[in-house]
Amino acid sequence: MNLPCILIPILVGIICGILGYLLGKLNSKEDDSLAASLQADLDACKANTKNLNTKIASLEADLAAAHAKASASVPKSFVAETPAVLFDSALAANVLGKKIKQDDLKIVEGIGPKIEALLNDSGIKTWKDLSETSTERLQSILDSGGENYSIHNPSTWAKQALFAYQGKWQELKEWQENLLGGKE
Repeated sequence: MNLPCILIPILVGIICGILGYLLGKLNSKEDDSLAASLQADLDACKANTKNLNTKIASLEADLAAAHAKASASVPKSFVAETPAVLFDSALAANVLGKKIKQDDLKIVEGIGPKIEALLNDSGIKTWKDLSETSTERLQSILDSGGENYSIHNPSTWAKQALFAYQGKWQELKEWQENLLGGKE
């Protein structure tokens, strides 16, 4: 038997093994850096979303303050009070096309069972309560519920709840038809 015939395949095998090992290490470092880069991008997006939601809440607070200041200059005799209206489930069902229970917050577009439970836990149990709650407080309730809730925009919820509280079912239906996921 010839020694080079045995030695050459062994040396080629060792060299291929070493090259395979080195290439594998090189590729795993690239995968780790890619994953780290993607995680950093995701974290930056989450931080940006939180900052934008905070800015939106701040701007809505400024808008509410401006509205309050403007309405404070209007004489009290011109400010319309919102009278309580007796709930008529038949009328509500006729207009909205589905059976409605009194103070069911889920008729407000953008509110589902989980958000309704979150609002109820915060003391908002009726349409009147919801209609009198500021957008900033609603957003803080959503933010306290976790990341899944903080993406919702409650800017139209109070107005929708006011329509329901006042029994203005046709106005509520028409306005909701123009909303997209509870947003204007």
